[in-house]
Amino acid sequence: MKGFIQTIKNIWSIKELREKLILTFTFLIVYRFGSYIPLPGIDINEVTRLLDAQSDSQQGILGLLNSFTGGSFNRASILALGIMPYISASIVVQLMGLAVPYLQKLQKDGDSGRKKITQITRWLTIAICLVQAPAYLTLLQTQLLPYNGGFHSAYLLDPASFWFMVPSVIILITGTVFTMWMGEKITDRGIGNGISILIMVGILADLPRALLNAFELDTTGGIFFLLEIIGLLIVIMLCVLLVQAVRKIPVQYVRRAQAGSSSYMRSVTDSVRSYIPLKVNASGVMPIIFAQAIMFLPATLVGMVADQDSSWVVFFQKVADPFSWQHSVIFAILIIVFTFFYTAITIPVNQMADDLKRNGGIIPGIKPGKDTADYLDDILSKITFPGSLFLVLIAILPAIVNMLGVDQSLAMFYGGTSLLIMVAVILDTVQQINTYLLNHHYDGLMSTGRNKNVA
Repeated sequence: MKGFIQTIKNIWSIKELREKLILTFTFLIVYRFGSYIPLPGIDINEVTRLLDAQSDSQQGILGLLNSFTGGSFNRASILALGIMPYISASIVVQLMGLAVPYLQKLQKDGDSGRKKITQITRWLTIAICLVQAPAYLTLLQTQLLPYNGGFHSAYLLDPASFWFMVPSVIILITGTVFTMWMGEKITDRGIGNGISILIMVGILADLPRALLNAFELDTTGGIFFLLEIIGLLIVIMLCVLLVQAVRKIPVQYVRRAQAGSSSYMRSVTDSVRSYIPLKVNASGVMPIIFAQAIMFLPATLVGMVADQDSSWVVFFQKVADPFSWQHSVIFAILIIVFTFFYTAITIPVNQMADDLKRNGGIIPGIKPGKDTADYLDDILSKITFPGSLFLVLIAILPAIVNMLGVDQSLAMFYGGTSLLIMVAVILDTVQQINTYLLNHHYDGLMSTGRNKNVA
């Protein structure tokens, strides 16, 4: 504990790091405060009462979106869309970069190209908001706060009127743009990746309530709740291993230099050893996101069918239930397929082999060029399969622990996209803080002059 307190003091003593942390926390407070501001024409007290009555029905895509937005989605907040339109736009631009030559050229243009890609992503975010905002307001009237179901007291204005729809669409788009701006400011002037931190904070906002519900539902005097906490910590450690696990491919770089005197010259060959780190989970959370997008289709199709009692409708209802075994099996297959697909399109083994050959690097025992590309592809395939199985385990773990008696609200923190995002963001932020601490320690040694005796 003493060492932890001293580390906090060291962090606070660095002016630049202190200012970055203050700015980051300030934006996070603003973001959380904005998630409680309702749209004009919405009675926040009535919304709170309805949410308390509907707290057990948050599943599927609605529960996921609500989790990512820190509850703003269900509260009819001005930040209800959150940062998700920007995430969708980023994914679209990333996938288009594989097929559109113009985007491929921008990706190779360095900082100027990245700025143009960022600008394209921003405009695409607004375009997505133009579609999602009216869809959200329609969903608000039909499912979240059903206007025709007798809950008229939640609306101070007619939700179908011009004076509710148009201002609400403008406010929702503005809320997403403002959230996107805060995320970019945190990245530029704060600490960590701003967009990811906003998502993580939204996810963590539901954790205290989930823990409280689990504790209140425990009938064993706290023993089962303690086992739940221990299990959650074990799962978090497994996620850390999954995020950081790499396969190191040894690489040897050969350098040639000229040495000698005025009477003769001779060639000197020097070798430098390095390695290529191939991540076991190179695709991150993208396979889970893609698989979830596919799994949301059954629920959408079932809602359009009039006969809700037919056998195939009942089957699709089970598939849409994130805690059913049918959902887990299909979900697992999709994750494995998307893991191999996304890894194949994001890890260019041919380009890596060409770069090694151009820079004088070789993998010991492997010929440069095509043989190197085939070797890297073979290694990548071998580590991707166990990585995909581990990703499947993390993804379906909420359903498994729910079958063991863990409350659904807490079970969602045992795996899936939420847990992987939290672990990855926390590790990245801690690494950046450690970098500042190490740099400060190095500057301190230089300023005191104690490094003069170092050989």
